[in-house]
Amino acid sequence: MANSRLVQLLSLSFISCCFFVGIGIGVFIKFGQLQPSDAATTSTEFEPFPFAIPEPTPPPGKEHLDTITIKAVGDIIPGTNFPNYRLPRLSNQLLPRSVRAYLQGSDILFGNLETSLTNYPYTTKDISRGQVFAFRSPPAYAQLFAEAGFNVFNMANNHAMDFGKVGFQDTMNNLKAVGIATLGHKNQILYKKTNNIPVAMIGFSPYNMYNSIHDLAAAQTLVTRAKNKVKIVVISMHAGAEGTEAIHLKNQTEFFYGENRGNSIKFARAMVDAGADLVLGHGPHVPRAMEIYKGKLIAYSLGNFLGYRTLSTNAQTGDSMILEVKLNSAGDLVSSKIIPIRMDRQGIPHIDQLFQTVKLMRYLNNQAFPNNPLKITKKGEILVLNSK
Repeated sequence: MANSRLVQLLSLSFISCCFFVGIGIGVFIKFGQLQPSDAATTSTEFEPFPFAIPEPTPPPGKEHLDTITIKAVGDIIPGTNFPNYRLPRLSNQLLPRSVRAYLQGSDILFGNLETSLTNYPYTTKDISRGQVFAFRSPPAYAQLFAEAGFNVFNMANNHAMDFGKVGFQDTMNNLKAVGIATLGHKNQILYKKTNNIPVAMIGFSPYNMYNSIHDLAAAQTLVTRAKNKVKIVVISMHAGAEGTEAIHLKNQTEFFYGENRGNSIKFARAMVDAGADLVLGHGPHVPRAMEIYKGKLIAYSLGNFLGYRTLSTNAQTGDSMILEVKLNSAGDLVSSKIIPIRMDRQGIPHIDQLFQTVKLMRYLNNQAFPNNPLKITKKGEILVLNSK
């Protein structure tokens, strides 16, 4: 009888132990595996390595109030519905969440918009000719860019007028409606105030309908006028030939299909001489070298950023970046870094975990400016070394 009771007690104890062990294992599986499971399901959109997803903008403080952060990207064409339909099924696909995360945390988020946001049906271009393109994107895409954080777009380029004055005005109106200012209009100086720091931005291109890079005297006059009112002047420069053959920067006038695209080095340095604190270049559709000239950062081309089924992504045309620049209230460079981007075959940007853009920029800088006091680390940090 005693032995029977003992067997029953041992059996009950064994079952109880198994029950509690089972619960423990279940809890461990539930909570221990929850985080890796989430990471696995979102890894195609959030790519925390080798970068950390940016932290939220810090609360106002002395250091924060004394500086502004500018993030800039290059050429943007979010697909076109003219002359045929080349748009994504969902517009949110154009800017993956991982990329959007790195666009956050800036006071000014700048891009070069090379399309018309309009429904106007008539283009001003003869697209039957070779290498002549007209791009038209849905007006609703303005909201997409506003939600991503963009607040300044350059329009002084060779595609903003693809649908004439009507399309151009529609684009400006659609962007203005969502809080995105436009840059590059004739004799325009865009004034902004962020962190109580006044900033002026001026856009230039090779075309006389905008502020022209070919008229240095007029360009310098605009910069001087802006500098007399604010401490920080930022220049947008659409200049240079296009494609992988134009990836190496040269101190000479460049032509593309017979069109004078200016001397990028001569123009950018002239802008700094006149008082500019930062020059952001775009248009060549490939990244180009950067330099520090008289203490000011010049980025000669930021490359393509978004070109859904419109821009080539072969070789270096698919290498891109988000350039982050921090300036103090006097316009001095505080820090800067390259967040590397690689566009996929459809022209959608993704975080470049292989650092291809950083490697490319290090090479291009050494080729173009071997004695430049600007150095780029393997992680994309831009270091300004003392120069003698």
